Amino acid sequence: MEDSRLCQWSVFRSILAILQWWGFNVTVIIMNKWIFQKLDFKFPLSVSCIHFIFSTIGAYLVIKVLKLKPLILVDPEDRWRRIFPMSFVFCVNIVLGNVSLRYIPVSFMQTIKSFTPATTVVLQWLVWRKYFDWRIWASLVPIVGGILLTSITELSFNMFGFCAALFGCLATSTKTILAESLLHGYKFDSINTVYYMAPYATMILGIPAILLEGSGVLEWFHSQESLVSPLIIIFGSGVLAFCLNFSIFYVIHSTTAVTFNVAGNLKVAVAVTCSWLIFRNPISALNAVGCAVTLVGCTFYGYVRHMLSQQPPGTPRTPRTPRSLKELIPLVNEKLDDKV
Repeated sequence: MEDSRLCQWSVFRSILAILQWWGFNVTVIIMNKWIFQKLDFKFPLSVSCIHFIFSTIGAYLVIKVLKLKPLILVDPEDRWRRIFPMSFVFCVNIVLGNVSLRYIPVSFMQTIKSFTPATTVVLQWLVWRKYFDWRIWASLVPIVGGILLTSITELSFNMFGFCAALFGCLATSTKTILAESLLHGYKFDSINTVYYMAPYATMILGIPAILLEGSGVLEWFHSQESLVSPLIIIFGSGVLAFCLNFSIFYVIHSTTAVTFNVAGNLKVAVAVTCSWLIFRNPISALNAVGCAVTLVGCTFYGYVRHMLSQQPPGTPRTPRTPRSLKELIPLVNEKLDDKV
C-alpha cells in the first residue's frame, strides 16, 4: 500500500512538474511575442536585459534571503575566466531568441529551436572530435528534413528572423559545450547558474541596450497613453522568465530523461497551438507536417541518447570521447534531490 501511494505521488509530481513547466515556458514565449507585436515594444535587447535583471533579483532572493537553495561557492578567478564567457554566450542565445520572435511567428521559431540537438552533435564532433553512435546521426535526419520542409513552406518566412533563430540554436549548443568544459569541477543547479550568470549578462547587455535602443524606448514611453498595463506585461515577462528557471530544474528532477525529452517536444506543439490561437499566423499543411517530422526526430534522438546512456562503459557503438579529454561534468547535477 505504501509503495502504491509513493508511486502515485511520483506520477502526480511528474505531471505537475511538466504542466507548470509548460505553463511558464509557453507563457513567456507568448508574452514576449505580445510585447513585440501588440505593444509595439520592438526592443529585444531591452526585453532581454529586463529578464536578466529580474533573474538576478530572483536568484538572490532564493539563495540569500529565502535560503531555498544553498550557494555553490566559485573562486573569484573562475567567475571571470569560466562563468563570464558562458554569460556572454547566454546573452547571445537569449537575445537571438527575442530577435527571432520579433520577425517570425512563435510556431516557426519553436520549430527551428528543435534543431538544437543537431547543432550540438555537429559542434561536439567538429570541436572535440567526439564520436557518436550511428543511431544518433540517423535521428538527426528527420530533424534536419523537418526543419527544411518547415522553412520552405513557412508562409510568414523572414530571412533575418530565420537566421536569428538558427544562430540561436548554435548559441545554445555552444553554451552547453562551454558549460561542460569551463565549469569542470562545479556541479551547478539552475538557480546557482542564474545567480552567477544573470549579473554578468545584465552588465553585458546593459550598455548596448542603452546605446542602441535607449532613444527608441524613450520615444515608446512618450507615445503611450497609459504605461500601467504595458509595464505590467513587460515586467511580468521578466518575473515569469525567472520562474521558468525554477520549473526547468523541478521537471528535470521529477521525470526521467525520456519523459523530459518527450514533454519538451509536446511543449513545442503546445506553444505552436497557442501561438496560432492567439496570433492567427497562417500555417500550411506541409508546414505542419514539417513541424511534426522535426518533433518526431527530436523524440527519437532523445530516446537513442537515453538507451545509449544505459549501456555499460566500453560497450561498442556508444558515444565516446578521446581519452585525452577529461571527463566532463554537466552544468546541472541531476542527482541532487531538489525540494523546490
